[in-house]
Amino acid sequence: MTAAEDGTAAEDGTAEAEDGVSDGEALAGGLANAGAVFRRGELVERPAPRHARAVHAHLIALKEHGFDGVPTPVRLTADGREQLTFVPGDVALPPFPRWALTPAALASVGSLLRRLHEACAAVGVDGRAEWPRDLADPEGPGRGTILCHNDVCPENVVFRDGRPAALIDFDFAAPGRPIWDVAMTARYWVPMVDPASATALYPVELDAPARLRILADGYGLSRRERAELPGVIEQAAETCRAFVADRVADGDPGFVQAWAERGGWGRWDRMQSWLAAHRGAFTAALLN
Repeated sequence: MTAAEDGTAAEDGTAEAEDGVSDGEALAGGLANAGAVFRRGELVERPAPRHARAVHAHLIALKEHGFDGVPTPVRLTADGREQLTFVPGDVALPPFPRWALTPAALASVGSLLRRLHEACAAVGVDGRAEWPRDLADPEGPGRGTILCHNDVCPENVVFRDGRPAALIDFDFAAPGRPIWDVAMTARYWVPMVDPASATALYPVELDAPARLRILADGYGLSRRERAELPGVIEQAAETCRAFVADRVADGDPGFVQAWAERGGWGRWDRMQSWLAAHRGAFTAALLN
């Protein structure tokens, strides 16, 4: 969960360099890599995930298949960092600005995600890589057909001229069903949280059922997928809660602070109850 970062890799997806990062412009946003992401000219340097080589190879393959909405890997460093090309544009940071919450922006996020998934389907999934399971589709090992991004939050979408142009931060990418990635995206962009919780990050009142329909239309979900989506969103909320619980239990400062400031487990209980109570309204908005 990061922000206007982006990444880096190796010139061939495998090379290593000796130098790390000692200076540069710190990039804001996110919790997992807060304070550890820097821009140095046309490159971004950040901590490399354990599966960085597989991510870099995947990003290169996406570009070869015509999807240019991702950073280009450059190299890995000997001290455990990665370099990627800087992706110019605007990234929405909380509290999220109105320009990132318009219906047109939401529909375009869905369209960008669909284009990513189509390219991912052409690339396939590296079955040898140890993809992280933190935010992954629980059914991914059995039914996962693509490499899902799993963290398409506003901080990880780069806008140009008011439209989403690129996705950054593939740290949590893992095999999964396309609808899982749509559900995870909906959680952040609709957002699929109760109104009381939404006010902390979203400065305007948003119609969740209507916005869920806009996202589904932008992506081009089938009728069967639309009927399935509300249940998958509830499943995604459970996975995200477990992810936060692990980080809080480990004493991660950023997650502990955010968890406390946003109401602790009471907020999660309220949000999950709200999702279940409004399942019918979400389904009706998607199908009618």
